[in-house]
Amino acid sequence: MSPLPPDYVERVYAGVLGKIIGVYLGRPFEGWPYARIVQELGEINYYVHERLGVPLIVTDDDISGTFTFLRALPDYGNTLALTPAQIGRTWLNYLIEQRTILWWGGMGNSTEHTAYLRLKHGIEAPRSGSMALNGKVVAEQIGAQIFIDGWAMVAPGDPALAAELARRAASVSHDGEAIYGAQVLAAMESLAFVEPDIHKLLDTAVTFIPKDSVIYRMIADIREWRTAIPDWRAAFGRLAEHYGYDKYGGNCHIVPNHGLVMLSLLWGEDDFQKTLMIVNTCGWDTDCNSGNVGCLMGIKNGLAGLDAGPDYRGPVADRLYLPTADGGRAITDAVTETYHIVNIGRALAGEAPLAPKDGARFHFDLPGAVQGWLPEDSQESRDTLRLENVAGHSLKGTRSLALRYRGVATGRPARAATTTFTPPDAAAMPGYGLLASPTLYPGQTVRARVTADKHNSIPVTCSLYVRSYGDGDRLERLLGPSITLAPDAAHEFTWRIPDMNGNPIAEIGVEISSARRADGVVYLDYLTWDGAPDVTLTRPGHTGTMWRRAWVNGMDQLLHWGETYRLVQNEGVGLLIQGTREWRDYRVSADVTPHLAKSAGIAARVQGMRRYYALLVCFEGEPASAKLRLVKVLHETATLAEMDFPWHFGETHTLALEVSGTTLRAWVDDSLCFAATDEDDRLESGAVALVCEAGRTATHEVRVQPV
Repeated sequence: MSPLPPDYVERVYAGVLGKIIGVYLGRPFEGWPYARIVQELGEINYYVHERLGVPLIVTDDDISGTFTFLRALPDYGNTLALTPAQIGRTWLNYLIEQRTILWWGGMGNSTEHTAYLRLKHGIEAPRSGSMALNGKVVAEQIGAQIFIDGWAMVAPGDPALAAELARRAASVSHDGEAIYGAQVLAAMESLAFVEPDIHKLLDTAVTFIPKDSVIYRMIADIREWRTAIPDWRAAFGRLAEHYGYDKYGGNCHIVPNHGLVMLSLLWGEDDFQKTLMIVNTCGWDTDCNSGNVGCLMGIKNGLAGLDAGPDYRGPVADRLYLPTADGGRAITDAVTETYHIVNIGRALAGEAPLAPKDGARFHFDLPGAVQGWLPEDSQESRDTLRLENVAGHSLKGTRSLALRYRGVATGRPARAATTTFTPPDAAAMPGYGLLASPTLYPGQTVRARVTADKHNSIPVTCSLYVRSYGDGDRLERLLGPSITLAPDAAHEFTWRIPDMNGNPIAEIGVEISSARRADGVVYLDYLTWDGAPDVTLTRPGHTGTMWRRAWVNGMDQLLHWGETYRLVQNEGVGLLIQGTREWRDYRVSADVTPHLAKSAGIAARVQGMRRYYALLVCFEGEPASAKLRLVKVLHETATLAEMDFPWHFGETHTLALEVSGTTLRAWVDDSLCFAATDEDDRLESGAVALVCEAGRTATHEVRVQPV
């Protein structure tokens, strides 16, 4: 593998930003033809979501797939020997059928859904995506290309490795021209870390695909047209004539869209805004093409390239959603995902991981980074605050978040916050739904450092706060610790989050208040939290419903009838998951009442649908012949301990599972049944879950406690 470039982190950050900006630009009019776009919207020089009445920050398969399927590398030890089969198993772990990431368009209609069904029924990659099994048209749709950016960003300056990783990843669901297009784009993005010339990127990228392929021939044609056709509109007409949708079947073929990516890059004059304008105005699969183009341009020209035109970054504020079976990572941001990618790339290169400011969740240590923090837009706080990423004012880093307040006075506090769970405007997300767990829980300890600018007019009161979903799903504020912050003073907060009465925490923020007018700046150096939760997960005593949404539903049916949680799984194993990947040592307990099931119980250190420990009551033949099992699931199930335990349907018992380091202990009704050790470091942390296999079970309350 090639040495990592010195500006690797910032280039990846620019690539991640370029990807999400591109998707957000193109998503509102995805699938529109050129004529309709021009007539109704004109050239797409900036965001148009408000004109079409849709949100800017959306869930989208282009984003979710890109940053999720790459997790195959760390999940399998960051090895260069990663196989297509392992990437396919990663699909099965993080996807929830009919609910997350993919367009679930059906067998033979949606390429990715077709591949998922192959994988689900035991056909491993690369056969799962093969043309021999799925046919040429299905195998050559666009999905291989739209998910490919991450594989390039972990191989900076090494286009051969990027193309090879792209081939393996693409083969899970695609074949033929779809793989060639993915390889070309991955190679270009990889080389863009060290080479700015678009023609040199193309010269190198096409060496990785067959010369007799359609993609190779089309790229050659487009490059030839560039010398003869100065106007991008005329060039698009030529592309549509020779390589348009009418010549390549299916719902969204790779060939026309790959051609449009190349056209925008060649006619975009190396300008981020113009290149994205071309690829979006032309139409076809706008969010996919725009996302790929944005990522490549971000990597190639860096943050300065993104900032050369209008303010694309401000409205986005680094925000993105990744709804998967790993619900604690659904609410994330561009900086967080950048460091995930960078640390995979560093592992592949034999380098130690990076953890700015001792691994703080919000560290703001990249230029312009706000990590989802926004000023509160309530009537009492509106227009009192502006946020800006600035150099300095940090103990262990290089940058901080400046909270520039103005006109703060009695009844006019300034507030800024970041989302920790599904925000109200995303609760009814159109298209791809948002499945997420909160990232912050009672019992965890929040730490934050603030400093006051030496030129502040007067001392101000600085406080931490959270807002949670309460009655009627209204956000209720809980004020935490406060400090009087004099000019040029600093303070480090420590706050153990108290019991929230079952209400999920939606955001955490900083409040600046004063009894008389105050103007100035408070710098937020970092904000983070750690530790296991101390929380009871049950039905709150009010009419709100977001407590249900805090569970990532991997069941066929989840009902809230007489019991708080009634789980129904028609076949196979289903999980109802809550928590985050950061939870390490804790005890989870729950009352479990199987009514009819092959097995039922609880799980700990859950990292998706097929990675967890579980304590299960398993019914074999007659219910009276049940067994209690402690199992480890890493795609396949291994039994760590087992005992006879007669248990009749409809009978309730309390199960408890404790995970601490490499030790696991399990109880039923306060009686210790198992103590086991597992040295496998792949399940060091994770969420909790209720488990049901082929049947119905019920639970009233789940308790999670530190150990």
